[in-house]
Amino acid sequence: MSRHPLVTRPLRTGHQLTELGLGAAQFGNLFTETTDQEAAGAVAAALDEGIRYFDTAPHYGLGLSEHRLGQALAGAAGVLVSSKVGRLLVPSPETADQLDDDGFAVPATRKRVWDFSRDGILRSVEQSLARLGTDRLDIAYLHDPDDHWEQAASTGIAALVELRDQGVVGAIGAGMNQAAMLAEFVRRTDVDVVMVAGRLTLLDQSALDDLLPVAHERGVGVVAAAVYNSGLLSTATVDSTAYYDYGRAPKAVVDRALRVAEICDRHGVSLPAAAIQYPLRHPAVVSVVTGMRTAEHVRSTAKRYRQEIPDALWDELDSTGSAPDPARNH
Repeated sequence: MSRHPLVTRPLRTGHQLTELGLGAAQFGNLFTETTDQEAAGAVAAALDEGIRYFDTAPHYGLGLSEHRLGQALAGAAGVLVSSKVGRLLVPSPETADQLDDDGFAVPATRKRVWDFSRDGILRSVEQSLARLGTDRLDIAYLHDPDDHWEQAASTGIAALVELRDQGVVGAIGAGMNQAAMLAEFVRRTDVDVVMVAGRLTLLDQSALDDLLPVAHERGVGVVAAAVYNSGLLSTATVDSTAYYDYGRAPKAVVDRALRVAEICDRHGVSLPAAAIQYPLRHPAVVSVVTGMRTAEHVRSTAKRYRQEIPDALWDELDSTGSAPDPARNH
C-alpha cells in the first residue's frame, strides 16, 4: 500500500484513474538519456505516492518507454496503463547506426510508420502488449491523428472498438495536441476518453470552448497533459527563456505567465502547483498526466498536486481574465 492514497475519478467504463498520472515519455530518453534505474525509481516513487495511472506510447523512444514501464510495473497491483496506436514500429536496419531524429536519444533501429488501418492497429497493440509484458491495455489512444482523420475515425476507431469488445483493451480514445479534432472524435465516434495536451492550462484554455462541454455532455473522460506548456509553467519563478509549446516563448506569453505567477504568489501558491490543479477543476477531467523522469520529479510533482490552494486564487485568476476558472465554465 502507498503512504499517500490519491483521489480517483471514473471513466464510464468503470476504470478509476488517479487524479495525477505519470507520463513516461522520458523513459524513452526524451531529449536526453534516462537510465533503467532512474525509470524504475520513478515508478517506485509514483506507486509510493499513490499514483496508479501510467501513460506511454510506442513513439516514446521507439518502444523503450513501454519496455521500461512494463519492467518497472511488473507485479504491481491495481495500476492502469495506457498506450497509443497509429505509429507502427518497423525494423530499420539501414538506420541502425544512427540516432533517432524525432527527439529521443535512442538508436534508430526501428522507424515509425503512420498506420491507422485495422491491421496496423492490431499489430501495434500486439507489439505494445509484448513490450509492456501484459495481456491487456487499460486504455488505448489513437496517437496524434491530426493528418489522418479519415482513416483514424473509421478503421482506427473500429479496430479499437473490436479490441474493446474482445477485452484486450479496456477503454478507447484519442490523444492530441489540439482540442478541435478531439471534440469531433467525441461527437462522431464511440470513444470513452481523450487526452488533450497543452490546451487546458493556465495559459491556453482552448479546450474549454468546445472539447470540454461536449465531453461533459456525453460522459467522455478527459485526461489533461502538458499542463506546463513545455516548461514555461514548470517553475515557481517564470524563466523568460523557457519553452512554450515546443518553441521559445513569445514575450506576450511570458508576460501573461508572469501575471499569473504574481497572483499565485500573492495567495501563497506556487505556479506549478496551480498549473497541475487547474484542469482538475473541470468535472469532465479525470486525470492530469505529467512527465516524470526520476523519483525526485515524482516527489516534487506529488507535492505540487497536494498543495492547498484557496478558492480566492481561482477567483482572482478568473475575475482578472488571467485564466478562466474551469469550475465555472462548463
